[in-house]
Amino acid sequence: MSGVPDARAPGSATAAADPSAIVRLSTAYWDSQVLLTANRLRLFDALAGGARSADEVAAELALDARSTALLLRACAGLGLLELEGERFRNAPAAAAFLVSASPAYMGNVIRYSDQLYGAWGQLEQSLRSGRPALPAESYLGDDQARTRGFVLAMHERALGIARALVAVLDLSGRRALLDVGGGPGTYSVLLTERHPGLRAEVLELPGVAAVARELVAAAGAAERVQLRDGDYHVADFGHGKDVVLMSGMFHRESAADCRGLVERAVACLEPGGLLVVSDVFTDPGGAQPVFAAMFGLNMMLTAPAGGVHADADVQGWMRACGLADIRTVPLPPPMPHRVVLGVKP
Repeated sequence: MSGVPDARAPGSATAAADPSAIVRLSTAYWDSQVLLTANRLRLFDALAGGARSADEVAAELALDARSTALLLRACAGLGLLELEGERFRNAPAAAAFLVSASPAYMGNVIRYSDQLYGAWGQLEQSLRSGRPALPAESYLGDDQARTRGFVLAMHERALGIARALVAVLDLSGRRALLDVGGGPGTYSVLLTERHPGLRAEVLELPGVAAVARELVAAAGAAERVQLRDGDYHVADFGHGKDVVLMSGMFHRESAADCRGLVERAVACLEPGGLLVVSDVFTDPGGAQPVFAAMFGLNMMLTAPAGGVHADADVQGWMRACGLADIRTVPLPPPMPHRVVLGVKP
């Protein structure tokens, strides 16, 4: 009688809607915690030698047997393990990426996500305060153990991204690369390996650079990749470069700072020099792809100016600085990254 439609009535919008996706989202962290906890416990290492019972896994990891059986079944349900009667073995993906002896090990990447779990629990506080839940200084130098874990995680993640980037980036004939905020130096190592004669300078914060030097040396690339301590916000970019790479940086910076970085990169490039900006970017509007939109929230929680930008905006900043031949190249799936290229006339 009030004129308000009955939400339960056939044909109403509510009756036609399906709440399954909402319910699934409300428990999505269950899946995450299973993976993060199993990785933290090195459960996949315990199964590296073959199928084992829950009791055997529990005994090796000093866990409660009944609880371990529940975790193992959950891992099997998620496709991380395979169940053979009462015994469990690593599924192929877990064996490749979650066993520490594997050359494709990504455990440090997963461990970094584990460290961010608490920060995501403070999303509301960060939305109210406008400040990150996890101070960037803690993993960029102040806390040595955390910094080391962060750099190793970025190295493992960068290995896959850099191999994809190397495949789409032609640096033939180029000699001098400036890798701004280059983290573990992984991109420079692989690019200089692919292009003989190319030498790279990686500009990075001292705490990060200290770990990167170890990784560069371990890769046998110390003669072609040089680490330079410095904060890219204020450090001199130098001159005479024919390539400037800015990868995984813009998500830490405001739009104004990104444009300033593009201007400084263009200034240090020789005529004909190439600017390469690689990151997780959104479409115009910022809501798609959904991973990029979520990644923006993750960066808001972990960096004072953290967020996400559209690759169309990066193209605009390059255009405003006089670059030509500007284009965006998406890296192949499952990589969520896009590469924006521009040439100095």
